[in-house]
Amino acid sequence: MLEVFQNIFKVEELRKRILFTLGMLVVFRIGAHIPVPGIDSAALSEFFAANSKGLLGHLDMFSGGAMANMTIFALGVMPYISASIIIQLLTAVFPALEKLQKEGDAGRRKITQYTRYGTIVLAVIQGYGIAVGLESMGIGGNKVVSTGMDAWAFRALTVLTLTAGTSFVMWLGEQISERGIGNGISLIIFAGIVTGIPAATFQTWSLMKTGDMSLFIVILVGLIIVVVIGSVIFFETANRKLPVQYAKRMQGNRMVGGQYSHLPLKINAAGVIPPIFASSLLAFPATITGFTQIEWVQSVGNQLMPGRMLYNFIFVALIFFFCFFYTAIQYNPFKIAEELKRHGGFIPGIRPGGKTAEYINLVLTRLTFGGAIYLSVICVMPSVLYVYFKVPFSFGGTAVLIVVGVALDTVMQIETFLLNQNYDGFIKKSKKRRRQY
Repeated sequence: MLEVFQNIFKVEELRKRILFTLGMLVVFRIGAHIPVPGIDSAALSEFFAANSKGLLGHLDMFSGGAMANMTIFALGVMPYISASIIIQLLTAVFPALEKLQKEGDAGRRKITQYTRYGTIVLAVIQGYGIAVGLESMGIGGNKVVSTGMDAWAFRALTVLTLTAGTSFVMWLGEQISERGIGNGISLIIFAGIVTGIPAATFQTWSLMKTGDMSLFIVILVGLIIVVVIGSVIFFETANRKLPVQYAKRMQGNRMVGGQYSHLPLKINAAGVIPPIFASSLLAFPATITGFTQIEWVQSVGNQLMPGRMLYNFIFVALIFFFCFFYTAIQYNPFKIAEELKRHGGFIPGIRPGGKTAEYINLVLTRLTFGGAIYLSVICVMPSVLYVYFKVPFSFGGTAVLIVVGVALDTVMQIETFLLNQNYDGFIKKSKKRRRQY
């Protein structure tokens, strides 16, 4: 392991990419401490301490404390994620967008541009909802919004500030993906979640010392977290290998082919996308209903709080939907079958062509169904600890899945980069030898 870290910093380009990524994350953390103008920090802290159980705590976990302090990055990347969901769903529905996606880099850049526009629109809507909600927040006579400030001026300033903050976070994520290492948006969510771990640990320790939480509950929570982390690592790295055999054929004067290979199919092909998208979609209506004074709307919003029965049901349904949706985008059984047939490959016992596509589709459906069950259990089960065992933090299964999944993906990208560098090195050495001869 020590040798791996040494190799990372020996490669100049990889070292620059890692340092650039860390620098961008530091900028994100600095922005998460710059408050929105017109907010009474003391009143906000008091209100959040009394209402942190549920949606506010759940949203604050993804923003890395920016929501609790109502900083310029309070919305985080949630509008960007919601816009990405909408654009990708529209791509599957409208042929024009699907054609645009298949046009290579130019088409993808156009879709990315549409996603940015959608992010700004959603940020404006959510920012206005937060501004209106802030005006009604407060405990006793302590209002969150500073007195003496015009209502519409505060709303306009809050919308402008939060929208600009979301745009900047989106830009940071894109810069990390392009010039750093790993997926920028995922790493920003990762950084926001990880920063809450020390505070949650100290809070748990304090509750145990005062007797508000028993040692048995602390040990039980620790064991469950270890089991969840181990399960996530196992399922995220597991895959089904379909055997593939290539027929022998004449190429010139020699016989080629006859090789055996395999087609790897991941159990969870969608990765951390389904829980992130599901959380983002559920957070949007819950935020809007929470800022409405209509009684029946508030009752619906209460049922959409994390840990409630309705929330868990919709959450699991969305996880299943996005698992199958993303697997369908990544894997096309008919294209895979055609590629195998074109290169003389076949799955033993399965006829090439349509039968192979049907078999691959059947295997993918079963794997995706199992992966969706795994994601649902991981994401919903820890909420039982939060609701019934009164665990003082919302570091649930979704957070564990995101942290472990993003960490594994980043490590794999670093390993791939190191392998490519070694491969380039061998090429350069072979060129030097050819020049000598």
